[in-house]
Amino acid sequence: MMKNNMTIQHFNIEHVERYGEIYAAAFSGEPWKDYWTIENAAIHVRELSESRTAYGLECIIDREIAGFILGSSMLFSYGRAFEIHDHAVDPTFQHRGIAKQLMNRLLSDVKEQGMVGVHLITAREGNLPAFYEKFGFSKEKRVMLMGREL
Repeated sequence: MMKNNMTIQHFNIEHVERYGEIYAAAFSGEPWKDYWTIENAAIHVRELSESRTAYGLECIIDREIAGFILGSSMLFSYGRAFEIHDHAVDPTFQHRGIAKQLMNRLLSDVKEQGMVGVHLITAREGNLPAFYEKFGFSKEKRVMLMGREL
């Protein structure tokens, strides 16, 4: 898929170091304010990509990887659903429609693959809930995320 000088193509594990750079930079800003080293972010992305059902895309602008989206599918009683684990755009490339292009292509691809739904976890506050609502996502009514520190 081309839009001006933008290409969306399949995720490539050979680019994991660049994905780590993008992830560390994107998640250090609002709304997350997480501190990731590039090395740990690359490990995180590599581990997610090693799932047998992993699927992802990357966005290339002028021969540079500008962002990526990555997830995996899981079988439930109602069918196979896809969960988006990571969706990140390098801050120097943000506000150019990259996240939107990645999401549109991913949703099209996973529908074509026979998925019955798509899930994701995002920040409760800030502009991310509104961004995902534009793609038809809504807050789950039957389930909630729970956690515990050890």
